[in-house]
Amino acid sequence: METVVSQAPTHASEAPRLRRVLTLWDLVFYGIVLTQPIASVPLFGVAQKLSNGHYATTLFLAMFPMLITAFSYGRMAAIYPSAGSAYTYVGKGLNAYLGFLVGWAVLMDYGLTPLVNGIWVAIVIHARYLPEVPFVVGMFLVVFVMVAPNLRGIKASALSDKILLAAMSFLAAVFILLAVRFLFRSQGWSGLVSTQPFYNPKTFAVRTVWTATSYSVLTYFGFEGVTTLAEDTHNPKRNVLLAIVLVCLFTGVFGGFLAYLGQRVWPDWHTLPNLETAFMDVCARVGGPGLFHAMGFCILLADIGGGLAGILGAARLLFGMGRDNVLPRRVFAHLSPGSSTPTYNILIVGGLVFFGAIALERIGNAFEHAGELQNYGAFFAFMNVNLAAFWQFAFVRPHKSGLRTIVDSGLSLFGAVFCGVMWWNLDNVARVVGGIWFLIGIAYLAAATRGFTVRPRMIGFSESS
Repeated sequence: METVVSQAPTHASEAPRLRRVLTLWDLVFYGIVLTQPIASVPLFGVAQKLSNGHYATTLFLAMFPMLITAFSYGRMAAIYPSAGSAYTYVGKGLNAYLGFLVGWAVLMDYGLTPLVNGIWVAIVIHARYLPEVPFVVGMFLVVFVMVAPNLRGIKASALSDKILLAAMSFLAAVFILLAVRFLFRSQGWSGLVSTQPFYNPKTFAVRTVWTATSYSVLTYFGFEGVTTLAEDTHNPKRNVLLAIVLVCLFTGVFGGFLAYLGQRVWPDWHTLPNLETAFMDVCARVGGPGLFHAMGFCILLADIGGGLAGILGAARLLFGMGRDNVLPRRVFAHLSPGSSTPTYNILIVGGLVFFGAIALERIGNAFEHAGELQNYGAFFAFMNVNLAAFWQFAFVRPHKSGLRTIVDSGLSLFGAVFCGVMWWNLDNVARVVGGIWFLIGIAYLAAATRGFTVRPRMIGFSESS
């Protein structure tokens, strides 16, 4: 996705300026790259366990608050078309102190992205390919692979993203065709069309499905990245909002369809050999070893690439906070001589990812807990973006039409309540660790603002990204 600079020759002294060249479908494609078309695949086994076999149901339930949140992001992007996303929207649109805490939550999310990705890769290495390699060794190798290229300043190219997206889309299409053939040949139409993946009276429980829904929200992460292109888009007030909603809708429908087929192919999750790599076994059942290894290799590449980007993103965010004296400048604003690489921050994030993975592995269910932890920060950010949108459209910028004002603000308020309830109902590990993280953030904010008497500094994300 490139930004074109205008070079109009009519006025030689006119400064170059950005042109709005991106269309609605450019934004949708970019959003699908960020969320990935097979985002629901790595979560399959764990989500099946958490929901007692109702993963597809949880994906569709999660889609509704995510669509409302996407609506709020799109509306706020029209007001504040700048980098920083949730941090900017809440800090400028609601409250600066709350904005800092949202930024603190975003920082946790950035760090947890490579943690979730790295844990999955290490588990696959140990469980499927090299069982003699202990998890701790596999995790160290994964972190090394994620950290080393970032220290050298290597960035993933847009071409590699497109190739990976094409490979994931192709594999998903192959799986769909083979799964449909497998189900029709073995069970006929009753195998293809069933309500059991959505509602099985023998195992369905509202509390269980609700808890699993909060986990399934991981599938949708990345959609908010579309808002960062608001300044480069034709008619951003319309197109950013439509694009972010369409990305959420595609992610939910396509991811839900993959989950549905997976549940029909392997309906009893109790018999899955390994929950973290369960979908690979589903692929083997319909496509043999070839599809098993192709899907596993594709997800490995995607997760390693996501981990590389996650570590760099977290390091750049720390750099922005250090440069603006939100965090100690000497450490966090350090750049390697002769480059623009924040080496200290990359090493700090890499260390946190490694030791965090080891700690979660000792607790047990490391991949599940890492996902819940990531949801803790994400739901906090989503809840507050919805609140910021509610405040803006109910009180600050009400529409001339009273009905339009009620709809805009009402949807955002509903999204805030829904995300807040899911945030509150995350598992105990997420609440304890996330609570400690927020207490540290509140203590630091109190010290930095002299007991909340000085307005907190706003971070200039555009210069640090």
